[in-house]
Amino acid sequence: MHKKLIAGNWKMNGSLGGAVSLASAVCEALQARDAAFFDAVETVICPPFVHILTVQSILSRQPQNAIPAIGAQDCAVTDNGAHTGDVSAQMIADLDCGYVILGHSERRKNHHEASALVAAKAAKAHEAGLVAIICVGETIEERTAGQAQSVVKEQLEQSIPPSATAKNTVIAYEPVWAIGTGNTAKPSDVLEMHSFIHEFLRPRLEHSDSLRIIYGGSVNPENAAELMALRHVDGALIGGASLKAESFMAIADSCLLR
Repeated sequence: MHKKLIAGNWKMNGSLGGAVSLASAVCEALQARDAAFFDAVETVICPPFVHILTVQSILSRQPQNAIPAIGAQDCAVTDNGAHTGDVSAQMIADLDCGYVILGHSERRKNHHEASALVAAKAAKAHEAGLVAIICVGETIEERTAGQAQSVVKEQLEQSIPPSATAKNTVIAYEPVWAIGTGNTAKPSDVLEMHSFIHEFLRPRLEHSDSLRIIYGGSVNPENAAELMALRHVDGALIGGASLKAESFMAIADSCLLR
């Protein structure tokens, strides 16, 4: 049985001082957790690029058995060159990051990122030794039209590169209409979609049962326990609730409530 993955996506939030305070608070909270917690849960925090080194410096001063992993929020599709503003997967790996979020709906929409580009980025992430958290999810219009599964199926088909394995890839199901809106998908809808994703991956990836499928979309301490108890829900990708150590850790703690 693999560990639940609780990943905090800080998005474009926080000052340098705020990043120091938040990372320190998460580390302090983790140090108060027992062995049972670490046997069941893996935590990851994904700060803005400009704060990664600062957060790493905080973590380097903590007991190594009680710190979160670090992830980035995107990577480039190229290794180097004349690509102003881009950050390569290898640069991220050089900062001792272990994860990178790719294909988040905000990038798909605001930066017009197609699934083929997401797949190319994921391939670069894998080359650099990073775990790619590949996001998929439908809009409210698509769900209302009964197209949720077909949309997610197409995104999965086109966003997962041949280099993907159960060890280097995580799928994050994030219905677009639930991200940052306070509208969490019903547990029955989450279960249905995660089961669909699980069955889709089964014939396509070796050891697919070991690949983690996590849920994101207005996850909070009040609804986390019910969501984390669902079959094929292997953790959460958390936005706003990850900006406070108390709520982030409360969601992580909910993974132990069975």
